[in-house]
Amino acid sequence: MFTGIIQAVGHIARIEPKGEDWRLTVHTGDLELSDVQLGDSIATSGVCLTAIELDGRHFVADISAETLSVTTFATKKAGDAVNLEKALRLADRLGGHLVSGHVDGVGRVVDIRPEGRSWRYSIEAPVALARYIAAKGSITIDGISLTVNAVDGAHFDVNIVPHTREKTTVQYWQQGMAVNLEVDLVARYLERLLSAPVETTDDDERFKMLLADRGFV
Repeated sequence: MFTGIIQAVGHIARIEPKGEDWRLTVHTGDLELSDVQLGDSIATSGVCLTAIELDGRHFVADISAETLSVTTFATKKAGDAVNLEKALRLADRLGGHLVSGHVDGVGRVVDIRPEGRSWRYSIEAPVALARYIAAKGSITIDGISLTVNAVDGAHFDVNIVPHTREKTTVQYWQQGMAVNLEVDLVARYLERLLSAPVETTDDDERFKMLLADRGFV
């Protein structure tokens, strides 16, 4: 698990095709690796990768064909910047929200405009994911925990403050660029709870009525 609070910006040092898969070497920039062991997870622009080699400045991970097909990694090349976050420890502060590192789909930056000292980014999500995105809810974009400011169909807006823009790959986002999206875990489990074809009890019905009354369904 992760928090969506980016710890460093690194870059892809090498891509080595392995059949339909990739072996990826990532230069970790300012990310401290002294407490990372082989087999640990590192979120890389929102994708949970397992470190199979470490040398203090780099980690190596395998990326499956499945991951390449559902994330932006298939379009990446050596030199591209990536957001990095080490796995959450139980004693850590949860500064963002609970992030699994399992990308749900690829979105697209459709508009960028200044708003005071910040920037407002409009993102187009896959239609199938739009149902999970709610105003003032949480969304993960390229591994960054962000608050949704507005929603219009499959489009949603996020506000990026100067610190976030400077310390993450947001500084490189351009109109038309593809980004990894992970919706809020609570939204996914809530849908599963409400749609599961199981026998319901009076408590289940009361819970559904409460969710509807609060605007969740």
